[in-house]
Amino acid sequence: MTRVLEFDHVSLQRAGRPILRDVSWQVDSRERWVVLGPNGSGKTSILEILAGWDLPSSGRAIVLDEELSTADPEWLRPRIGLASAAMLKRFDPEESVSDAVVSAAYAAAQARGRDIDEIDIRRARRVLGEWGLGELTSRTFGTLSEGEQKRLQLARAIMTDPELLLLDEPTAGLDMAARSDLLRLLGAFAQVTTSPAIVVVTHHIEEIPAGFTHALVLRDGAVVAAGHIFDTVTSDVLSAAYGVEIEVSSVDGGFRAHVAF
Repeated sequence: MTRVLEFDHVSLQRAGRPILRDVSWQVDSRERWVVLGPNGSGKTSILEILAGWDLPSSGRAIVLDEELSTADPEWLRPRIGLASAAMLKRFDPEESVSDAVVSAAYAAAQARGRDIDEIDIRRARRVLGEWGLGELTSRTFGTLSEGEQKRLQLARAIMTDPELLLLDEPTAGLDMAARSDLLRLLGAFAQVTTSPAIVVVTHHIEEIPAGFTHALVLRDGAVVAAGHIFDTVTSDVLSAAYGVEIEVSSVDGGFRAHVAF
């Protein structure tokens, strides 16, 4: 395994308000991490730093052997796959499903007006097939269901064979069937040995896909616990993070939680 990212005492402030506090964390290439914590705990801010959208106020953030404070974003960003609600809003509803995915190869939100290589078109079709969208390539993005749009975004995020995949609440807003389908696909992808390191942010431990190996739990921008998933996603750790008594159980390799009254 190789080191994919390292936070060394990373803190982040915005308008004088602390967002992340002294976060130290390492991820290796074969690891699949879930980031948990209540609203305002800093989960999305960690992804924004990893994606190169923000820089620490102090400490060192190293991603794919590049220190972010001195890295060239144009070199680093194509090596990182990102799926987030903010990215979803950038898609043109009139663009075809195929073009929405192939545009990732050109570090662009849209493929319209670009000369696209045939090899990229073939790869986009293959990736779409792997994510259950192979029959929808000629449809426009705006005609897809929310679940299909989420899957398209994941397909786009891996279009460039990234070395690190970042997913911000990938199942948010989906109904039960669409959520289950997406978690199944993501879990299968996570268990392929050639898949990249993965970091997923979620609010719900029930939405941790199969095959995920580690967890980072935050509260008020600070690390409550980090490590192997079955040592970290526990009643004691989540109770400390959320400030209420939470009972965690393991069911069929996944997790369930409820607040104890």
